[in-house]
Amino acid sequence: MADATRLYKRAAGVEQPAPVLHVGRGCAFWAGATAYLGDHQGGAPVLLVGLYGKFRLRLQGGPWLTCRAAIIPPGVSHELDFAGEPFAALYLEPNLGASGVLSPLLRNFSETNRALIGDSAEIPLFRSFYEDSSSVQWLEDALSDVTMFARETSNAELIDPRLSAAVDLLHAHYADLTPVDDLARRVGLSASRFQHLFTRQIGVPFRRYRAWSRLRGVWRQVAEGASLTEAAHASGFFDSAHFAHAYRRTFGKAASDGRRIARTTQSADGPR
Repeated sequence: MADATRLYKRAAGVEQPAPVLHVGRGCAFWAGATAYLGDHQGGAPVLLVGLYGKFRLRLQGGPWLTCRAAIIPPGVSHELDFAGEPFAALYLEPNLGASGVLSPLLRNFSETNRALIGDSAEIPLFRSFYEDSSSVQWLEDALSDVTMFARETSNAELIDPRLSAAVDLLHAHYADLTPVDDLARRVGLSASRFQHLFTRQIGVPFRRYRAWSRLRGVWRQVAEGASLTEAAHASGFFDSAHFAHAYRRTFGKAASDGRRIARTTQSADGPR
């Protein structure tokens, strides 16, 4: 990445910190360095920021854009080029609200192909998560403050409480593959109404979100100390090929046991 695009530089000779992974109350957070993430679609809205400079983003096969921060809605295909530089990703779960909840975390933004492109006042905070080796002790409270601020200042509608209950069930039992008809009945909806409402309010079909929830479960297991293989099995991925496909489709790269070296923290699911 050219120096002209860098707004902040790490001290020369300082070893690059280990990645940071957090799976917590209504959100997940990752910060680390990578190069290129191929075409992928998330199951939850994500705020992406370059920790030290700009990155390149390609939306739905369109032209490459250069930005410092972006919010990508669930289900929007995109590619990312960080040129080996550190970045942060904050994924927000629908039990905190619809995709628009994240918009207060951007400034000077414009909309392109359903994504919001701009800058973010949260970059120094996210950078401190990455640089401070003790951040696992206070990261959860800081993220809770950030997400609560976003929820309270956005105009985004809250999702139907019946969908929120279904999301909570998925988070608590991410390896469970209860048929959608049974889950819909459990929250008081017909299967057809449940799936229609889910896609409209969450942004992706139920099946796609359940795959995301299981991958989130993998991250949570890793945060609790499991290896990636152990975490995948605990989250219901008994076929390694299925897990590899789901991971690449969602994150744009192959899963790697290198994630085990991350500084990790986790907490109970659900909003405060």
